[in-house]
Amino acid sequence: MERVLEPELMDDGRRAEAYARADFSESNQLFVNLVVSDYAALSGSVVDLGTGPGDVMIRLAKASPKLAITAVDGSEPMIRIARSAVQVQALEQRITLLCARLPNLPLPEFGFDAVLSKDLLHHLPDPGVLWAEARRLVKAGGVICVMDLFRPGTLGEVKRLVQEVTGKEDPMLQEDFFNSLCAAFTPEEVTDQVRRAGLKLAVERVSERHMLIRGRIV
Repeated sequence: MERVLEPELMDDGRRAEAYARADFSESNQLFVNLVVSDYAALSGSVVDLGTGPGDVMIRLAKASPKLAITAVDGSEPMIRIARSAVQVQALEQRITLLCARLPNLPLPEFGFDAVLSKDLLHHLPDPGVLWAEARRLVKAGGVICVMDLFRPGTLGEVKRLVQEVTGKEDPMLQEDFFNSLCAAFTPEEVTDQVRRAGLKLAVERVSERHMLIRGRIV
């Protein structure tokens, strides 16, 4: 099936709240586990692009106490939710929140030991902006690690995943997840994206609906 762009809706506070309430703990923890296991010696500064309600970076901060994290999202409602979650966990000294949109984030060039992102890529009409920004922000020898949905082959498979993953969630969230799956890229498309961006990153499926794109920048 062909990619279908999704509407930009996360500036809607009700949708942001529905997303934050949803249980994505399994995939969020999988991403953190993969980052920690693959890059056990990772320390220093990390930037998370598309942090959403902040759950992934809170989990990472707890798993890797040496990291200082800058968490970025373009949605003000999402940043408000993330800020509250960070405060509840008393992680304000470890996680800095920034409301800004790609490209050209107000962050230093080559300023981070790792650039991370989960479930942002499929939201972007032009995926190249993520790879260009990641390349701009990461230090030489640093890590890029991105996890995102991949697009199923058929509409029937999309509907099955929506029911399986979000069948008990808010109908609004089910609609958004359907749109996200339709807007996601295939692993083959992402392999071509990173090649054209001049990045040597491995692309592999790591779950029934997620792929991981990762590598160290020489």
